[in-house]
Amino acid sequence: MFTRILVANRGEIALRIIRACRDLGIDAIAVYSRADRDAAYLNLAHDAICIGGESPTQSYLNAAAIISAAELTDVQAIHPGYGFLAENARFAQMCRDCRIEFIGPSPEAMQALGDKVAARKLAKQAKVPCVPGSPGNVDSEDEAVAIAEKLGYPVMIKAAAGGGGRGMRPAHNEATLRTSFKHARAEAEAAFKDGSLYVEKLIERPRHVEVQLLGDRKGNVIHLWERDCSLQRRHQKLVEESPSPHISARTRAKLCAAAVRLARAAGYYSAGTCEFLVDERENFYFIEVNARIQVEHPVTELVTGEDLVQWQIRIAAGEPLKLKQDQVHQSGHALECRINAESPEDGFRPSPGPIQRLILPGGPGVRVDTHAYAGYNVSPFYDSMVAKLLVHRATRADAIRAMRRALAEFVIGPIQTTIPLHRAIMEQADFVRGRVDTGFIERTFGASERGKS
Repeated sequence: MFTRILVANRGEIALRIIRACRDLGIDAIAVYSRADRDAAYLNLAHDAICIGGESPTQSYLNAAAIISAAELTDVQAIHPGYGFLAENARFAQMCRDCRIEFIGPSPEAMQALGDKVAARKLAKQAKVPCVPGSPGNVDSEDEAVAIAEKLGYPVMIKAAAGGGGRGMRPAHNEATLRTSFKHARAEAEAAFKDGSLYVEKLIERPRHVEVQLLGDRKGNVIHLWERDCSLQRRHQKLVEESPSPHISARTRAKLCAAAVRLARAAGYYSAGTCEFLVDERENFYFIEVNARIQVEHPVTELVTGEDLVQWQIRIAAGEPLKLKQDQVHQSGHALECRINAESPEDGFRPSPGPIQRLILPGGPGVRVDTHAYAGYNVSPFYDSMVAKLLVHRATRADAIRAMRRALAEFVIGPIQTTIPLHRAIMEQADFVRGRVDTGFIERTFGASERGKS
């Protein structure tokens, strides 16, 4: 087992990793930008080192600075968390070249799965259903139009690299396709420094269901069941839950088995997530693999009782999986609401600034993952998420009632947050019945989605 690990991230995931290290008796070395120099979690780390300026490119995306910090502090491994360099195969290779363990999958597996076009090809080889689409990258608008006419509208344009909904645009006719193609390419180049795009058939009113995976270096791969992430705004997840409502046990089993097949075909180890779209007839289609820990990993931790971050660390240290598939059970129902510093009533405009008042909810079945505190300043330089509010109860109905209670107790001010939107979601009749899909938020809360403009 490692004795010293560098935590190459910030915010609540940095705190989550530090806590896992403390539970394992490992010294956690935190890095921070100048914008995060007052982060309270730095005091929980064994040591902390500044790696640069406020912007991500000066700090958390600065691979050379992070490697230098790792060498300076004499760590054995680097945990990248999620976002930033977590899915950067080049950074994983840099760690390998410097003889520092990267707590995540191998660079080879990351390359095979990180490019969505390559991942689709591998999925087809593993007999995992894929959304019909272009056989490879699409280089021009004219080529995209020809493919769309063959597939039939509507279609979705997608960035081949990265994730988080960036570089994704729907198109319902040729005119919108040509415009969306330009916008998707520009967004992909800005976000990932890779403007490669591909086109696939748009599955209408799908559920977004993902399977949590764990694999070790000896080729053992298991799933830890699924999460439903259908409640999204512009491809950014707002609410996640497990088990997924309204999919059958048969579909659940087939979905999880397909994810395991793909991970084995890629030689995947560490924690990862295989994402699918599920249509109204419960046909499912592979869309991508997130080769990292997910924001919503605590949902799975609550229903399985397994610590996924500790498993990441153990696997990176060479330990085999001690879990067998038949030992992993879903118990009860878990819900997660992402609490973002945004104003839903004003088109989800970011609301950075100081938090002067903070009251965290508690009580039976409630978990809050946050790095925020009264006096904390929400920075405009990074993602707007300030907390993850989770509940775990025996049934979905019980979980919804517990989430209503927790949201009523949760106070953050004076910044604006998504708490009022989450309260409204928990009361909405179709959500309560589990009748949701990826367009639910826009259809149901369209006025907030569009904002005052």
